[in-house]
Amino acid sequence: MRKQITLFVLLYFFVSMQVFAQGRTLSGKVSSSQDNLGIPGVSVVVVGTTTGTTTDIDGNYKFIVPSTATQLKFSGVGLKSKTMDIGASDAMDVAMDNEVTKLNEVVVTALGVSREKKSLGYATQQISGEQLTAVKSGSFINQISGKVAGVQVRNNGNLGGSTNIIVRGTTSLLGDNQALFIVDGVPMDNSRSNVQFQDRGTAGYDYGSPVSDINPEDIESVNVLKGAAATALYGSRAARGVILITTKKGRLASSSTKKRFGVTFNTNMTVGVIDKSTFPTYQNEYGAGYGPYYDGQGSHFFLEDVTGDGTADDLVTPYTEDASYGEHFDPNLLVYQWDAFVPGGKNYHKATPWVGHASNVDEGPISFFNNSISNTNSIAFDGGSDKGSFRASFANSNESGIMPNSTLKRYNFGINAG
Repeated sequence: MRKQITLFVLLYFFVSMQVFAQGRTLSGKVSSSQDNLGIPGVSVVVVGTTTGTTTDIDGNYKFIVPSTATQLKFSGVGLKSKTMDIGASDAMDVAMDNEVTKLNEVVVTALGVSREKKSLGYATQQISGEQLTAVKSGSFINQISGKVAGVQVRNNGNLGGSTNIIVRGTTSLLGDNQALFIVDGVPMDNSRSNVQFQDRGTAGYDYGSPVSDINPEDIESVNVLKGAAATALYGSRAARGVILITTKKGRLASSSTKKRFGVTFNTNMTVGVIDKSTFPTYQNEYGAGYGPYYDGQGSHFFLEDVTGDGTADDLVTPYTEDASYGEHFDPNLLVYQWDAFVPGGKNYHKATPWVGHASNVDEGPISFFNNSISNTNSIAFDGGSDKGSFRASFANSNESGIMPNSTLKRYNFGINAG
């Protein structure tokens, strides 16, 4: 009997030692310190070993830890790792903080392929859509100026006028040096539609360029590719550089929300005022004309019959000339000036004293130049589910220039789905 009791005690002691050697079961919940919601996929590992587990969809975990374990390490993507001592309790709840890390810069390259910028063998520079819309302008191309090295942007300043953009590299003396624009993988023509005389800097019309009509609020990013290696896939048209434009698209819904829908509205107004201090100062002693070369009589004026008395002896200023080498101003001299031939005007068919303007350019009581006003409104709807996404946008722009009767109205529609 004594031997049986001894064997039983030894067996009980051996089993107790085995259980103690195996350890104990720990459980708990890992939650966010911001909203106290459970975090799935968090790694829970015994420090110094590979023993561990991961939290379930509700953030709960449970596993057996060795008896020698003293600490647990909690880690996860986007979370600050945390190490905690194992106490006497078998329940360990942990609150974890988010960790914002800067990912390697990713840019869009040829054919819409995304690559890490540091892995590229050629020069590229990216501009975000926020940078293009931080300061409003009639054309987003103007906002590229000064933001990309080796890119020269020439804006003519006309209302709706074309903008010439040249990327560092091969150029031609006679050909078009414009960079090739690629919008969502599709080449887009940005050639200027100016008439021949406008290109020479004389008379004519500047009808702008197609790329300038893109709504800046629809642009996600702009990448400028420089160098032969960067443009090889687009052929000879890309010899002078490529400007890749990626537009905004709808986002897929997360697994938790199933569906999402958003509305974005932007409005802005820009007012421009003429800086009169920059005006040139003109002489105010001689009138229009090139000298005493009119009517073959050594006169500074045309001699016409304005009064209808049958005699061409009325002095008419050479208002078709653009020089100021005419007759010396004399208030006692009556001359038919340009306003004498404007029907309905107060000086119509009246000779007025030959005197200079009361002041210089646009400084009198009546201003020739106007304040320019630009007003733009845009709205975008985007949404998505686990099956697809969409984005639809509309923008209208109404601009008036500093010159009288100069206005520009533009309407943009955009839609994409995926």
